[in-house]
Amino acid sequence: METKLLRIAELAKIDPKMKFTSLAHLLNKQALVQCHHELPNRKATGINGTTKEQYSENLEENIEELICSLKSKSYRPVPVRRMYIPKLNTNKKRPLGIPEHEDKIVQKGITKILNTI
Repeated sequence: METKLLRIAELAKIDPKMKFTSLAHLLNKQALVQCHHELPNRKATGINGTTKEQYSENLEENIEELICSLKSKSYRPVPVRRMYIPKLNTNKKRPLGIPEHEDKIVQKGITKILNTI
């Protein structure tokens, strides 16, 4: 994926007004597994409570299912878990959204592509 991202960066630099029609093919198995490994351990879990360790137990199957749902356009992110954490020096609280681990993987992959452009 890295060489493809470098090529996209070159094209975007040469022609800043260039429109990229399809970048979904960059979210392949290798890229999503890499995104999974780049995510930090022991982070808060989303609504389903899936941790990185639990997702890693069946990583190959989970990534394959994720790719199938992305390709068939049936992927729907799970609603984020809403938590309220206290602000410093006040009695107010601020909202914090915690996505599910699988959604974090997709977000990281898409972030890499968009940052390249």
